[in-house]
Amino acid sequence: MKIVVADDDPQMLGALRIILSAHGYDVTLARNGKEALDAVVSTRPELVILDLGMPQLSGTQVIQAIRGWNAVPILVVSGRTDSADKVGALDAGADDYVSKPFAADELLARIRALTRRSVGSGEDAPVVRFGNVSVDLGAKIAVISRDGADVPVRLTPTEWQILELLLRNPRKLITQRSMLTDIRGPQHVGDSGYLRLYIAQLRKKLEPDPARPRYILTEPGMGYRFQPDAAGAGGPPGGGAANPH
Repeated sequence: MKIVVADDDPQMLGALRIILSAHGYDVTLARNGKEALDAVVSTRPELVILDLGMPQLSGTQVIQAIRGWNAVPILVVSGRTDSADKVGALDAGADDYVSKPFAADELLARIRALTRRSVGSGEDAPVVRFGNVSVDLGAKIAVISRDGADVPVRLTPTEWQILELLLRNPRKLITQRSMLTDIRGPQHVGDSGYLRLYIAQLRKKLEPDPARPRYILTEPGMGYRFQPDAAGAGGPPGGGAANPH
């Protein structure tokens, strides 16, 4: 599998090249944002790993540029630990965020989780509609109807994983543990904050009022549930299920 790794720190580049090459990955290195974009265009990798603070183009600018034409999974590896930096990278189109310093086994687990792909077609990949949203699970297309026009909604690969898991199990409670196991692997079943961040992103993109979700609901202390229109139309659900966190 081909991976582009971009970082302006030569020692970090060298360490990542050694780790990834030792596990069979075909690694292309980039020392700045421009080299990173050129490498993505020329090698068409299955994964991009990049730092945020790079010269010429920042990591966020690189993510935005890639997302203009490519849905390749993007993993940010950065020393910036502020939540605003993480949210900014995810909003730009990154799929996951690892803070430096990191353990090699954690990085490899994140890579495996990001590069898993679910396959579905025909009846196994339905079109699901709720509110003014239509989601084609087979084609990986989501649109929102506004003023008689369908507006595409861009979702990252990780957001697609979470949304598909919910939509394929309407009204069923999906526990945090099972969701994290499916998305990131069994080593990360305690990363509830990571999950809350992605659920918040999905609500921002798909819910009519993200602060009072009607469709992507939280069961406090347990997990999440997709509530279709058939049972939830006419107003926000009552009780604890309306908890947005």
